[in-house]
Amino acid sequence: MGAPPAKRPIRQVDLTLDEVHEVAPTPPPKYPRVSGQRFGQETTFVPLSQAAQVSLDEDEDDAAAADLVQGTQVVDDSADTTQLHYGDLNTKIVGVRYYRGQATIGEHVVLKREPRNQYDRNAIRVDNVMGAQVGHIPRTMAAKLASYLDNRLLVVEGILTGVIGAYDCPIVLKLYGPSDPERREALKQKMMQDKLPLNHLKQAERDEIKARKEREKAMKEASKKARKGQLLEAANNLGYTNLAQPLGEGIITEESLDELINQSSTFNPREIGQVAESFGLKEADLENMPMADNPPSLTTTLLPYQRQGLAWMISKENPQLPTGANDVVQLWKKQGNKFTNIATNFSTTTPPPLASGGILADDMGLGKTIQIISLILSNSEPKTKESSKATLIISPVGVMSNWRNQIQEHTDPEQAPRVLIYHGPGKKEGANLDQYDVVVTSYGALAMEYKPESKATPAKGLFSLKWRRVVLDEGHTIRNPRSKGSSAASALWADSRWTLTGTPIVNSLKDLYSQIRFLGLTGGLEDLGVFNSVLIRPLMSGEPDSHLLLQALMSTVCLRRRKDMSFVNLRLPPLTSRVLRVKFHPHEQEKYEMFQSEAQGMLLDFKSKDKTSTTYSHLLEVILRLRQVCNHWALTKNRLDKLASILDKQQVVPLTPENIKALQDMLQIRIESQETCPICLDVLETPVITACAHAFDRDCIEQVIDRQQKCPMCRAEIENTSTLVAPAADMGENTDDVSADPDNPSSKIEALIKILTAQGQAEGTKTVVFSQWTSFLNLVEPHLQKAGIGFARIDGKMTSLARDNSTHRFSTDPKCTVLLASLNVCSVGLNLVAANQAILADSWWAPAIEDQAVDRVYRLGQTRETTVWRLVMEDSIEDRVLAVQEQKRKLMLAAFREKASKKVDDRATRVADLEKLLT
Repeated sequence: MGAPPAKRPIRQVDLTLDEVHEVAPTPPPKYPRVSGQRFGQETTFVPLSQAAQVSLDEDEDDAAAADLVQGTQVVDDSADTTQLHYGDLNTKIVGVRYYRGQATIGEHVVLKREPRNQYDRNAIRVDNVMGAQVGHIPRTMAAKLASYLDNRLLVVEGILTGVIGAYDCPIVLKLYGPSDPERREALKQKMMQDKLPLNHLKQAERDEIKARKEREKAMKEASKKARKGQLLEAANNLGYTNLAQPLGEGIITEESLDELINQSSTFNPREIGQVAESFGLKEADLENMPMADNPPSLTTTLLPYQRQGLAWMISKENPQLPTGANDVVQLWKKQGNKFTNIATNFSTTTPPPLASGGILADDMGLGKTIQIISLILSNSEPKTKESSKATLIISPVGVMSNWRNQIQEHTDPEQAPRVLIYHGPGKKEGANLDQYDVVVTSYGALAMEYKPESKATPAKGLFSLKWRRVVLDEGHTIRNPRSKGSSAASALWADSRWTLTGTPIVNSLKDLYSQIRFLGLTGGLEDLGVFNSVLIRPLMSGEPDSHLLLQALMSTVCLRRRKDMSFVNLRLPPLTSRVLRVKFHPHEQEKYEMFQSEAQGMLLDFKSKDKTSTTYSHLLEVILRLRQVCNHWALTKNRLDKLASILDKQQVVPLTPENIKALQDMLQIRIESQETCPICLDVLETPVITACAHAFDRDCIEQVIDRQQKCPMCRAEIENTSTLVAPAADMGENTDDVSADPDNPSSKIEALIKILTAQGQAEGTKTVVFSQWTSFLNLVEPHLQKAGIGFARIDGKMTSLARDNSTHRFSTDPKCTVLLASLNVCSVGLNLVAANQAILADSWWAPAIEDQAVDRVYRLGQTRETTVWRLVMEDSIEDRVLAVQEQKRKLMLAAFREKASKKVDDRATRVADLEKLLT
């Protein structure tokens, strides 16, 4: 153990019991280049990439995967946002005279366990947010708290309540624990025995009792309403007024467009619960932003708001420190000769390093791509001697070629940047990346080259040079902070960093944390524990100043303009959204009611205490079949019974070809049902399933396997990652072979063809038909052929080149009037303005994916009136899906509102959603 940084000679006899262990702190680890520059007084640096030290037993196999999250305390992942405030503990920091870490009153500090401290195994070290040690928690208090931290029972956050004195410093420790009732009660009893404060928890319990009584009263009143009245009320809330008679049955017949319009109702999801978004700058401020000149080598004339965006990006790549008391830059303000971070209250006399770059969060379709191209052309000079001239763009595979095409289309051929697609054959250029102006690669390629265990700079590849700038296209891809892709993006070496996304916050504010870490903001928010303490928790608890802090943060790093802002003035033609309600054929109605009865029975069995046979997967599957029969009865299959019977007999199935197919079927149901990963609580981005039939995001489960070789759900042995089963096709799209009589279409296909062949369509109308199921697109194809409709198709099983060819044909061939499109593939990155009509053939409760798909048609460049048709089977699960979507949209549109779901209650929340669909 190394000696402490001494301020004066230390004699062992001078030390009190509280201070004995402070003379031998843990030596600081080497701070890596990639995490961003630290600063301040002679600080002890702690790397963000290193998880906090915890008390480790030799056989700690049962530890969860939560310690993979970068942060200061290792806790259950759900603790980030959903834990309850149990109480406040007023104590002090001792031994401050032996350390150079500075901190001021009101400053947030970081607590770290030091179980290997040779003087006290209970030691709890206190650092300022920049990694400099301030002191320790007193020995007696540390003895009380150590087991709570080691066993992840409490999250403890510290705020200084006074100034550092000669010997100690007052501090309040805020104690947070689980909100799950069972775990909460056990922890409460333990804390009472240890005489730890519970004042906040007791008040919360009183509030819970009051709220429960109010809910019970409301439920009694609601139960008096007739079911029919409830459906009518839900329909009216969605704008379904004057619902027309549904389509009839029988052979497809031509109808006029006016007749179809009369049978539909208008519905604009973007108007639901519209609220002001707190992305910092107000619309009036955005309108008056300065403009940059059009770059000479750009052949396209930028729109005024795009020139404003270019000027903003140029300024953000060259940030200046605050100069006056009212000037705040990246949350830093200057007070006298000190710089203070307004989020963490950390102060330093050393000028803090500022991040270069930001988040361009313009609405989809406003031209984020061309704004970045103009930035590359305007600001290409490296900022440092060791930097290259090259810009690295990381994007989804399907849109890599779009970047190259857009650069070629919008720049002077004689001055066009040299572009390399670093994928497939382009990988041969790994040693020559600095010879290009723009390198475009994928998130997968980035993750594959990321080797955090290697200390040496590689000779070639993405981590071999310092980039002029790094641009994350669809930047919300890195929102899971524990994913390898997120860590890899943060580890890239670059002068400037940019994120392009219309949705910087998809599920929760933790998504924003990943962006802050990538951008390299300083002051403490780059640590997840600190970010949670100063931003997420205060917002969750409704503290009045927390929204102002979020607004200050977003205004300094994020620029967002929406299509509906008056100054944007895209002059887009009108968009009309219509719901066309379709009636089942009698035989379809019979099948639907059979599945509905089965689903309701399964739900009752699943919820019963003595349930025997129904699993959550069974419940998901029968609801999936309910949704599929709304499209076509041929899609419905029972895919789980055989595998379930095997799993009843043994915990882990042998990976025979037959069982792999069954596991892939089960995984497909999880994907189609928008299930979340049990580890990171995020939607499955790169889904895999274990031989014990549990689905995870690949990044999450691989890290767990590397650490403990067990499934975190059932503790089944997983020897290595080679036993993980991937989806049967890219994007997790189903691969079922389905066939049906082309002369006997489903009622939904009839409605679809009626729209496409309706008399009165505008001349040259082109339509994109979106569906979640490629097997449904297979069933549609023969009906298009029979009607003489030329079509192209894109889905996840096609290569990127094949997809490019399909979209090119759809855009340029006047005889190709329909594009059959997988919703997964079309939700990102494509430009489909050749179409002026979109049909959503099916719905699920993730409305953002549908909205993104529609925005591929209705975006900058669209010159024709656009219509979106949503096909909904009358009095079916699809009706109730729309009601669930309404609630989801309200939550998304509420500015940065956190999800209320908890890890331990996440399944219960999902079951409650499923129950809404069946009643």
